[in-house]
Amino acid sequence: MQFNREWIDGSMNGKSMRAYRVRPQAAGDKPLPTVLVIQEIWGVDEHIQDMADRFAAAGYQAIAPDLFSYGDTPEALTAPRIQAVKRFLDTMPPAGWGNPEVMQQHLGTLPNEEAQKVQETQKLLFGPKDEENFIAQLKHWTDRGLEYGPAVLSIGYCMGGRLAFLLACHDRRIKAAVCNYGTAPSEEELAQLQSPVYGFYGGTDHRITDAVPGVAETMKALGKTFHYAIYPEAGHAFFNDSRTSYDVDAARLAWAETLHFFSQQLSR
Repeated sequence: MQFNREWIDGSMNGKSMRAYRVRPQAAGDKPLPTVLVIQEIWGVDEHIQDMADRFAAAGYQAIAPDLFSYGDTPEALTAPRIQAVKRFLDTMPPAGWGNPEVMQQHLGTLPNEEAQKVQETQKLLFGPKDEENFIAQLKHWTDRGLEYGPAVLSIGYCMGGRLAFLLACHDRRIKAAVCNYGTAPSEEELAQLQSPVYGFYGGTDHRITDAVPGVAETMKALGKTFHYAIYPEAGHAFFNDSRTSYDVDAARLAWAETLHFFSQQLSR
């Protein structure tokens, strides 16, 4: 299948930002529903662009906002620096990612300058996020999506999963949202939700998945629509086929459910 792919520019508060946009070429200029594909902490990398392409192949326009591009991408968050952190983390057991002692031991195997760069980028990637700014950016891309077609849906992965859920709480124009292994918004934020949400989680991803039944209870008490699926053998980031976390069975099932869910909601 052939696609029309491009990077499009946006502006907010006088600062620039950009997003990856893709459509099926055979659709021509026909208005299409837009899927906002919201990044993991790794940015709009090849995996996120590939996920956007998959939605285009399914008949959507996809927009993947580069949330790190607002104003100007910091050197520490450029693609080469993020790739270096990925390579470094791949040398460690995942259980050691949150262990400062294990982290320092592995950093000690790198040349000093390389270790400093990895630490700087890692601090930005895993540190606190300006979610208010991210949501404001995403609302801009909702505007753009509605310029191109009749409806906007949101989906995200890890950090982006949370943001897709959160965006639906703060932007009633979102037709439906899918949260892939992301944490849920607060009860106060959930009370503002108008859109149905579907969550997909890995059974061994206890930090996030153990809270899901409680989120479901809260959503039910608030009268909100929340479906979820937990894949017992899968871990965190099971959709990411560029990482060792990829689980083909969970990804296949979640993909089919996502397409069905979006199609179902668009028909209402």
